Amino acid sequence: MPCKNCKTKPVIQLTNNNVKLCKSCFIRYFEKKVLKTIRKFQLLDKEDNVAVALSGGKDSLTVLYILNKLASTKRNLKLTAILIDEGIKGYREHTIKDAKKFCKENKIPLKIYSFKKEFKYPLDTLIKKINEKSCTICGVLRRVLLNKKSRALKVKKLATGHNLDDEAQSILMNQFKRNMPLSARLGPKTGVMPNEKFIIRIKPLYLMTELETATYAHLRNLTTKFNECKYVSDSLRDNVREFLNNFEERYPGTKNAIIQSFLEILPLLKEHYAKIGGIKYCKNCEEPCSSEICRTCKLLEKIR
Repeated sequence: MPCKNCKTKPVIQLTNNNVKLCKSCFIRYFEKKVLKTIRKFQLLDKEDNVAVALSGGKDSLTVLYILNKLASTKRNLKLTAILIDEGIKGYREHTIKDAKKFCKENKIPLKIYSFKKEFKYPLDTLIKKINEKSCTICGVLRRVLLNKKSRALKVKKLATGHNLDDEAQSILMNQFKRNMPLSARLGPKTGVMPNEKFIIRIKPLYLMTELETATYAHLRNLTTKFNECKYVSDSLRDNVREFLNNFEERYPGTKNAIIQSFLEILPLLKEHYAKIGGIKYCKNCEEPCSSEICRTCKLLEKIR
């Protein structure tokens, strides 16, 4: 079956509507949908100063590419890339190389911060030092570092490369663990209520599948290799991802249905937890958190 629009050879079949598109039609479709997502969920404001959480992988490079393209037409949009080097030997050094190359070619400021410098040890060492899953250590420390460094750079928002697959996985994980307060913080624009110490995360790829994002990155020559973290199989997320992929294969459109259903109840979740939760501050570091001592401080205590 040829491309729906121009009858030429297709490069992808969209799972949500069974449509096939050629290279040029798919690129146009992808970029149009991302920009529509930005407008629909009001992810950007006038004269925005935005940081992009850049890993050098397909998702973050795609976000940075599209936002940079948007910034070329909107001079009041300022971009900075922030890269966190966790210290994963055989993986992160390759994506850092791609990130540096992209930012240099596109004249985008790139700030690099490392676990080793900030927390004394790289992730590879931390995993051996404390009895915690690799993804738990990485996720907690990455989040706090991105927030602190974004705040220091005085940006208004932090754009991440989370796609539709990532969000569907997070929704199910929170359901499995009965963690609805965490689900309330999800969505295209994260958080339950504004806080001066918490930089709002935005997800321009929120409605784009992982397959669509990988295809776009490949067609735009943003990356030549799709590297995967060596610790990914150590996580609940990896099991949920495999489960969802199997379900999507049997019942196309499942992931999109999860997201659309979640978006219907998300305003109610945010309203509910804004009333009963409130924002606390860690007694040790004074960072915003949901308990007296934040997870970062608890982890750092274990490391010490």
